[in-house]
Amino acid sequence: MNADELRAMQAPLKSRYREEPASALVTLRAEGCIGEGVSCKVETGKALVTAGLHPATGGTGQAACSGDMLLEALVACAGVTLNAVATSLGIPLRDATLRAEGDLDFRGTLGVAKDAPVGFQAIRLVVTLDTDASDEELDTLLKLTERYCVVYQTLAHPPSLAVARARS
Repeated sequence: MNADELRAMQAPLKSRYREEPASALVTLRAEGCIGEGVSCKVETGKALVTAGLHPATGGTGQAACSGDMLLEALVACAGVTLNAVATSLGIPLRDATLRAEGDLDFRGTLGVAKDAPVGFQAIRLVVTLDTDASDEELDTLLKLTERYCVVYQTLAHPPSLAVARARS
């Protein structure tokens, strides 16, 4: 896809969202149900993923770890955003590799140390680019990727979050 094709594809959406801002508000959903042992089966829209305990919390490593899935979502979103921004700006990329790493202290997750946080303490996203673009173009590319990546922005500026109980 080139910049003109991307703009043509997105133009009617952008126009509609400008004219009808409420039409841009979309609620995304995910659903899962508990599975065998200590697992949860999650519908991804493309496949069924079984998530389970990370080996550092007693898991076998056979099921997907939700922490890994969070990092994978960051890589996927940043990769799609990077590609779209590069296309829009006309920056040719021969290749791009994205790697996310996150630091966890599993003492918090297991309740071993009350002072140990539950969750990632730090996340790093490293983007390796194969391109002839200038440093200025690459700075713009990464700045806009960071700005428009939904998962990155959600992690950087957490939304309100609530848990509710329902009966079946």
